Amino acid sequence: MGRGRVELKRIENKINRQVTFSKRRNGLLKKAYEISVLCDAEVALIIFSNGGKLYEFCSGPSMSKTLERYHRYSYGTMETNNQDQDSQSSYQEYLKLKAKVDILQQTQRYYLGEELEKLGSKDLDQLERQVDLALRQVRLTKTKYMLDQLSDLHQKEQTLLEANKALRSELEESTAAYQLSWEAHKRNLDKRRPPAHQDRHFQHLDRNDNLRIGNSVVPQNDERVVPRRSQNTNGVIVPGWML
Repeated sequence: MGRGRVELKRIENKINRQVTFSKRRNGLLKKAYEISVLCDAEVALIIFSNGGKLYEFCSGPSMSKTLERYHRYSYGTMETNNQDQDSQSSYQEYLKLKAKVDILQQTQRYYLGEELEKLGSKDLDQLERQVDLALRQVRLTKTKYMLDQLSDLHQKEQTLLEANKALRSELEESTAAYQLSWEAHKRNLDKRRPPAHQDRHFQHLDRNDNLRIGNSVVPQNDERVVPRRSQNTNGVIVPGWML
């Protein structure tokens, strides 16, 4: 009789589980060795027991190089697949955007009045309504912009008027203060000026008065008057005011 079919489930008996693990581990390692030799394949086998003990087999130069090769193949393939998918998605997105750009450019040409012969009656009516609506929006925006500018100019005018009023008030205050200071200065000058009766000993000379020096009178206004000179017996000329 052949062996009966073994049900695959966890062996509850600890001893039986350990014996089964040892037998199947050795058989698995033997099979890995056989396939590596018979088929010239690079095989790596890693087993961790229930207690955490490591068992491994590698037919290559080292386990690390085999694992590196595995990672390089696995993740490289994944990256290549992802790149292919990204490229395909990017190309599809490019086609969609290109179609949208073509439609927008064609619509722009219609708005500019170009290639209208391609449109039918309904399309022309729709285009006319769109142009009227756009023109209405442009006019409303322009009116709003002009009203905003006018409001800003009114505000600037009010600000300038207030500044002018403030400067005028400062100027009036400065002028009043200057007048008060000038009047106070004049009063101080009047207080310092001597009385009129103290100047009696000064003789006032007008333009027709003559200056008297000794016995001679020297005219003040006539430059042509020459002082009289006399000559004594010794021939010496003596001025008149010395006689």
